[in-house]
Amino acid sequence: MGRTLKRRKLPVWAAWEAQAWQRMREGQQETQQEHRPAQVQGGALCTRLPDNLREGAEQKVVFITGRVHPGETPSSFVCQGIIDFLISQHPIARVLREHLVFKIAPMLNPDGVYLGNYRCSLMGFDLNRHWLDPSPWAHPTLHGVKQLIIQMYNDPKTSLEFYIDIHAHSTMMNGFMYGNIFEDEERFQRQAIFPKLLCQNAEDFSYSSTSFNRDAVKAGTGRRFLGGLLDHTSYCYTLEVSFYSYIIGGTTAAVPYTEEAYMKLGRNVARTFLDYYRLNPLVERVAIPMPRLRPDAEPDTSGEMRPAGDTANLAYRRCSAADLINITV
Repeated sequence: MGRTLKRRKLPVWAAWEAQAWQRMREGQQETQQEHRPAQVQGGALCTRLPDNLREGAEQKVVFITGRVHPGETPSSFVCQGIIDFLISQHPIARVLREHLVFKIAPMLNPDGVYLGNYRCSLMGFDLNRHWLDPSPWAHPTLHGVKQLIIQMYNDPKTSLEFYIDIHAHSTMMNGFMYGNIFEDEERFQRQAIFPKLLCQNAEDFSYSSTSFNRDAVKAGTGRRFLGGLLDHTSYCYTLEVSFYSYIIGGTTAAVPYTEEAYMKLGRNVARTFLDYYRLNPLVERVAIPMPRLRPDAEPDTSGEMRPAGDTANLAYRRCSAADLINITV
């Protein structure tokens, strides 16, 4: 996905289940050319989408970015948790790969990270204020990712439904999100569903700290720019996580964050898409515990996932605004 000013590579990975694409060909001739995902690792990780979808088919895409501010190290651990879980053989991860494509750019500012900068790039820019008009010379990583997102948005074979930019916060506690404000009241309410579901799955995520705004100072951020560009089916968030600690609901004691705790939050972010798209029926009762549910949540245990052929034609839908009445935090 291009290179930085110092010629460092910017990888963008996609996690998906190869067998799902085979079922979508519906009679198309299978040729070696049709199976061309680049750099496949374990059948789950590649750098591009297959180009053999049937006409009219849409693949739902979740795009995740991290480390645009080089000093926000926790964002890398959260992103690592997402990636590790998605490419695992956990039944939930397998179902997610069957039905969604996760595009991940884990480090948008490699030069700044290498130099030890806290917020800026090699040339001194805060990249998260230049989404409106990134320069291919001064902001090459941002320009490349923006062009990729626009290309997917204009592709009838893909439906870009989520954009999540992962950051770390130096003053607030817990994990929380920033979202956008829309004139469409129903769209605004639907935007609250994902963070509410995440709050149920992650004990360190705070919905009360989550806010939705249209702050002019943030106009050049990825969340604000893409929120205005993409259509009503897409939702853009900034996911923040504290540098320091979190407080579990019902207690007052602060729990220091560790690398493992950050990665658990990442796993819970990935797991929440199962709830959002109502894919739970596709995961039979398994002996493997869910990746870090709240202590008061009932764990899903026993069994294995159904064979892929049993789920190929099952319909699923997103949570709607009406579902908010059934979500408590």
